[in-house]
Amino acid sequence: MRPFDYSRAGDTATALSLAGREAAYFAGGTTLLDLMKLDVLRPERLVDINPLRREYGGIAADGSGLVLGGLARMSEAADHPVIGRDYPAIRDALVQAASAQLRNMATLVGNLLQRTRCLYFRDRSWHACNKREPGSGCAAIPGVNRRLAVLGVSDHCIAHYPGDLAVALVAFDASLDLVAPDGSTRTLPLEGLHRPWGDTPHIETTLRPGELITAIRVPAAPWYRRSLYRKVRDRESYDFALASAAIALDLAPDGTVREARVGLGGLAARPWRAREAEDSLRGQRLDEATAVTAAQAAFAGAVTHGENAFKPELGRRTLVRALLDAAAMEI
Repeated sequence: MRPFDYSRAGDTATALSLAGREAAYFAGGTTLLDLMKLDVLRPERLVDINPLRREYGGIAADGSGLVLGGLARMSEAADHPVIGRDYPAIRDALVQAASAQLRNMATLVGNLLQRTRCLYFRDRSWHACNKREPGSGCAAIPGVNRRLAVLGVSDHCIAHYPGDLAVALVAFDASLDLVAPDGSTRTLPLEGLHRPWGDTPHIETTLRPGELITAIRVPAAPWYRRSLYRKVRDRESYDFALASAAIALDLAPDGTVREARVGLGGLAARPWRAREAEDSLRGQRLDEATAVTAAQAAFAGAVTHGENAFKPELGRRTLVRALLDAAAMEI
């Protein structure tokens, strides 16, 4: 690990004043410190924002929806009774994302901003990684790519987004509250946080230099109680997803889909909203045939490379299973 300066911010103004292109905000550190040890990230300064939990660590829920403080711990959200009752897919995604020890440390925003697990990104002995060295190439395309993305990829990068929570949140129309170093604020749809890879995969988000995410907002909707998160992985014990699906449904008494939300994880370059699947479900009775049709629509644009050729079929089967399980929920 390279030398760095450490500053502890006692309030928001201090944190923002210390922010900059060569600085990184530090809270749980469960991803940041790993990447610093691997020499993948090289911040010159860490700005410890844990004291800001007093302001940004709460969780609130009312008739308008859910407000998750950006510095709330994953465990706090997973154990929250309202989230478990009214937003079960969010609870499921949190519980399946990491071990209890990690959930006790990691913050919600830190989890959203975690980086890809692509081996070529995390191992600096491989020089061909457009995410680390723009223009150097992508060793993963002809290489070891079993876990990597089949949706939202480009000729420059096939790295996958590894998280779980963002998959549910992007399906649920979540948005983010942000504050910038100049004191200005803005609201950003979560779906707009992660950029498509295109020809600039080294620019992963639309965050501006020094911006701090203070809260995550999930609007209330009648279909969130009938929601779940299904995750397929190589091992059951806290592994990253090969494929996952977040589902929320509003069903008429006869089983007709009035509204649907579908998010996909482990399969795409960013948290993936499968709008084509949602569109195919509305107005249809949900059974295995309509679920299969929705899954085919979701993966119509999939692009595979060698070892990950199995992922579209795995993704389709995961989505079908998740849709049928959601339809069978008792609420």
